[in-house]
Amino acid sequence: MDKTLKREVISILVDNHYNVLSRVVSLFGRRGYNIESLTVSATNDPEISRVTIVFNGTEQSLQQIINQTEKLEVVRDIFTLETENSLYRELLLAKIACDKHDRSAMKEIVDIYRGKIVDLHKESIIVELTGTPEKLDAFMEMISCYDIAEVCRTGITGISRGVIK
Repeated sequence: MDKTLKREVISILVDNHYNVLSRVVSLFGRRGYNIESLTVSATNDPEISRVTIVFNGTEQSLQQIINQTEKLEVVRDIFTLETENSLYRELLLAKIACDKHDRSAMKEIVDIYRGKIVDLHKESIIVELTGTPEKLDAFMEMISCYDIAEVCRTGITGISRGVIK
């Protein structure tokens, strides 16, 4: 039996009611799973919300948490977003100390990563960047030599490719 931990991304369609998120998240906590990333959003149906959860687990623990989550009456559907059949995106906002001497270099880096400078101040800029988690990680590595004042990342949201269920 394989006990190797791997990163799992699951998508859960739930009833759009109060306390639903707390019920789903507490199930993970009670079972000892640490949630690495959590996003919740409305869907095209106002009665349904999508919860995307990223956590580390074994193949066995993945199946176990899926089975337990399916039993919640607020859950309409749950599925794994496999890397090869899904698209993942994340949003990053970063406030970087940047005076007039660093602005052109910072703008070049932001342009290379197809980001946007959304706020400019005499002493700092705020950059918005959307993409895969790997792209955002690479951007953070590239700007690590600058004074990064604040960073906010949304966490992964994802959708499966291809066939519509």
